[in-house]
Order: sequence, then C-alpha cells, then structure tokens
Amino acid sequence: MSDESRKCELSVSSVSRVVDALCDFDGGGWTREDWTDPRGLPSRADLIRFVELIKSVLFPGYFGNTGMSRDSLKYHLGAALDEAMQILNEQITRGQCFLSCREAAACRKSDIVDCTDCRRRAIEISRAFMETLPEMRRRLNTDVQAAFEGDPALHSPDEAIFCYPGIQAIISQRIAHELFVLGAPLIPRIITEHAHSLTGIDIHPGAAIGDGFFIDHGTGVVIGETCVIGKNVRIYQGVTLGAKSFPLDENGNPIKGIARHPIVEDDVVVYSGATILGRITIGKGSVIGGNVWVTGDLPPGSVVSQKR
Repeated sequence: MSDESRKCELSVSSVSRVVDALCDFDGGGWTREDWTDPRGLPSRADLIRFVELIKSVLFPGYFGNTGMSRDSLKYHLGAALDEAMQILNEQITRGQCFLSCREAAACRKSDIVDCTDCRRRAIEISRAFMETLPEMRRRLNTDVQAAFEGDPALHSPDEAIFCYPGIQAIISQRIAHELFVLGAPLIPRIITEHAHSLTGIDIHPGAAIGDGFFIDHGTGVVIGETCVIGKNVRIYQGVTLGAKSFPLDENGNPIKGIARHPIVEDDVVVYSGATILGRITIGKGSVIGGNVWVTGDLPPGSVVSQKR
C-alpha cells in the first residue's frame, strides 16, 4: 500500500470514529432521536429569505426587485407575498411538529405524533399574520418618519430605510412580534436573533412597541421580552431595558413569562449607555441621561442625569 493510500485510509478511519462518537447520544447532548416527523427543523436560511420577502412587500423598491414600475407593482407584491406565505406556513408547521413531538416524547404519550393539527395551526397563523401587514406597514412608516425627524444627519426618509440599523432591527422585530403574539413557536426568536447578529441591536419579539420608535446608532441596545414602549420614544446606543432579577420556582428554576421589564411611556428619550431595569414605569415625556441606572418608577416629565 502506498503512503498516499495509507494516509487516506487513516483519514477515513478517523472520520468514522469521530462520527460514531458524535452519534452516541448516551454521552449527553441534544438529540432529535425522539422526534419522528420527516419535515425537519425550521430552517434559518428559509426564514431569512422570508424576512427579505416581507421587507420587499412592506417597502417595495427598497428591498427585493428595485426595477419595478407602478404598473408591475401588484404582480411583484403578489409574487413576493405568495412565496413568503409558503415559506412561513412550512416553517411554522416544522416548529409546531417539533415542539409537539418533543412534548409527547417527554410525557411518554407516544413515539409518533399526528401532525395534522400542527399543519392546521400553521395555516391559521400564516393567514392571520398576512392580515397584519397593512397595519405593520403603517407603523413602520411612522418609525421611518421618526428617524428622519429625530436625526439631523438624515437627508431623506429613504436614507433611513436603506442605511440605518435601527430601522432594519425594528422591521424584523415588528414582523417577529406579530408571529409571537399569534403563537408561532421558535420562528420569532430566529428572526430577531438574525437581526441582532446583523445590527448589534437585541430586541425580543415579545416586546410591545408603539408608533414612531427610533433607535439612533443602535449598537448594544437590549430590549427585553416584556417591555412595553409607548409612542414616539427615542433611544440611543448602548441602552438596556432589562430585568432586575429573575424570580425562581420551588426547584430553583427561573419562572418564565412574568412581566419583568420596564414600561416606557410616550415621548420618552433615553440617551446612550443608560440602563433601566425591572418592571418600573418611566413616565411620559421623561428624559434619561447617558450612563445612568434607573431601577424605580419615574413620574411624567422627569429628567435624570449624572451629577456634575
């Protein structure tokens, strides 16, 4: 046997040994062996494509096909929306089946789950999501206008749509939020975490955000799951709207789903580096200065800043 053949044999043997070890789930790690639905897990790549298609529907000409005319607008919107809904329906079905089968296996109810209900639920969510798009576009238009009015460096609203990471992050969050409210599993987090990786802005899909929201610069912004943000709120880079503590159950595990993030009322401005923690209320029209910590309620019109 030649040296080259021996090297190849050693390589194949090494790969085979490692693959066998990786397939031995008795040693720990996450496994899908308890899940028998043939569809597979939700696809991150397909969901990225879905978001891009919805962006082209919400802002035609800015995303997707940039050469469309008014005469061809309906055709392009219809084609993009049809493809997007097919992707969404498939991905929600996969998410529903995955969770249902895992839950059934964990409860030892069955080795195989009939996913008919998963497919029906996915269709319901997809249709309901599609109905939210006109209102979503209206809200996003207010976000773009808020960016234009709030930043003297912008020469047109178009520049905000094309260039600003804050606008990109809020587009993805508003898409994900509607799916979150409708009960789509896994999908909303995949969408917002992809936006996080692109923009450095981390907004949970559960956060409820009013009209005219503007994130300037944006890097390092964190907005938690149960945040409630009113209308015409402006925040800058490095702002955290987070939780102060995590209540635990009798077994020492964090209790999920409780309201633990701030309520920010209308017309509030939060400057860079500010940290606002806990289920507190920042009153209407308040101004939070840079690099301050706020852990208690503030009445309307408050001004908080570092001591000089």
